Amino acid sequence: MEAGTQPQILGHLSALADGLRGRLLLLLEQQELTVSELCSVLQLPQSTVSRHLKTLTDGGWISSRPEGTRRLYHLAPARLDPSAHGLWKLTREQIAETASAAQDEGRLRGVLAERRSRSQQFFGAGAGQWDRLRGELFGGKFLPLALLALLEQRWVVGDLGCGTGLVAEVLAPHIERLIAVDDSQAMLEAAERRLDGLDNVELRRGELEALPIEDGQLDAATLILVLHHLADPAKALAETSRVLRPGGKLLIVDMLPHDRQEYRQEMGHVWMGFSEEQVGRYLSAAGLRPVRFQPLPADSSAKGPTLFALAATRSV
Repeated sequence: MEAGTQPQILGHLSALADGLRGRLLLLLEQQELTVSELCSVLQLPQSTVSRHLKTLTDGGWISSRPEGTRRLYHLAPARLDPSAHGLWKLTREQIAETASAAQDEGRLRGVLAERRSRSQQFFGAGAGQWDRLRGELFGGKFLPLALLALLEQRWVVGDLGCGTGLVAEVLAPHIERLIAVDDSQAMLEAAERRLDGLDNVELRRGELEALPIEDGQLDAATLILVLHHLADPAKALAETSRVLRPGGKLLIVDMLPHDRQEYRQEMGHVWMGFSEEQVGRYLSAAGLRPVRFQPLPADSSAKGPTLFALAATRSV
């Protein structure tokens, strides 16, 4: 040790020699708190609390982070240097047993209850406005996109009848690999432009009634607004069953039965929607077990027929 320097442990002992600083550390080990909250718990003026917080910050005992116009302080014992960590382990139990610390604990519960109360007051007063406010703050797309994080990251998924790649673009960041299939070269070229930069997407040209995918290769597959274009939906579902692993999942989104005859001429629709019973027969013949059939809520801005979502699994 160089002359004129003192062991680091002596500086740490000096910090803990003041009982108030020990109480501060005990509080900040339990909860991130602002200066004003600490003042309420300790029943001390801001100048006193701020002075002790500066000493502890300078000594490496606590950290802080900004949040808007305020600053939150906290103690993370694992981040202390070894001598400080060891000293804190020796002293915290005795500090916690003091009457002052017990009173601090009670007032801390009051401060945290006030936090919850402020939040509850907001939601109590603004429950009727919450959907509008959330939409203004965060938009309307974040929720379905966030829910995609529930997908298994290791999955290989088939986007069957991928079209221009919209579904693939949404799914690909959340899974290991995506195989997108379509029998239209123009659609695949549009999908290639959209999906440029997504390294885990493979585009394949082929008919859905004869998929260019090996048996049991997919953990999940999607048929989004596809079945009504197919001459033989039953055969396409049999092929889908073939390429799914046992227990693999299938999501179908399509139209409920409707009377829009013009769709046949204008958009090449072969089928005017499907009933639950009709698509259920196809699935059963293909070795797929329907799990849930759900008509989707109508979008007020949409002009087309009501859609349904059907989840199924390949029989084991």
